[in-house]
Amino acid sequence: MQKRSEQTRQALVSAAARIIADGRPADAGLVNICRTAGVSRGALYHHFSSTTELTATVYSQAFERATTLAEEAFEGPAESAAARFCSSLCTALRDEELVRAGTQLAADGSAGPPRLRDDALDLVRRHLVSEGGELAELADLAVVVTAGLESLGRTDGTWWEPRTSERIWDLLRPLFGPGGPARGGSPLGAAGCQD
Repeated sequence: MQKRSEQTRQALVSAAARIIADGRPADAGLVNICRTAGVSRGALYHHFSSTTELTATVYSQAFERATTLAEEAFEGPAESAAARFCSSLCTALRDEELVRAGTQLAADGSAGPPRLRDDALDLVRRHLVSEGGELAELADLAVVVTAGLESLGRTDGTWWEPRTSERIWDLLRPLFGPGGPARGGSPLGAAGCQD
């Protein structure tokens, strides 16, 4: 019985995520969620006190997933961690309804800021800043690139393809690596700025 109850609860979360992922949080009303999940209104209210509590659960699960992506990205070399996070987030946005839905939600389940995207990018910024002054200087650049890809992918899915983020990060990699401005080199390359 406990297993079936958890399956129903997760079916409701998945249904809400599916509705929001490619639509809007406002589309995740009681009737749409129950119809998509294949359950009664009573089942929804057995597990959640409101649709807002349900969408807050969607956010919570999406935040857990984004946190895992960030932690995995920062297990490797710090210089390429932002690129790894960006690529894995874009892949998750492309492939996972839960993550796509979560980026449209705030922690309280509402549609309005801050949203999961802001919270996930704050995680990345904090990781880069904690690496020290070198990478901290480029934390904002990493956030802008990742936020840009997330936004652009909403209207053109090719922005969420791994090859797209890899191509962009290949261009940025010199900034994050040895000799880049984060490591004491010139932001303009070997030529520098000449008067």
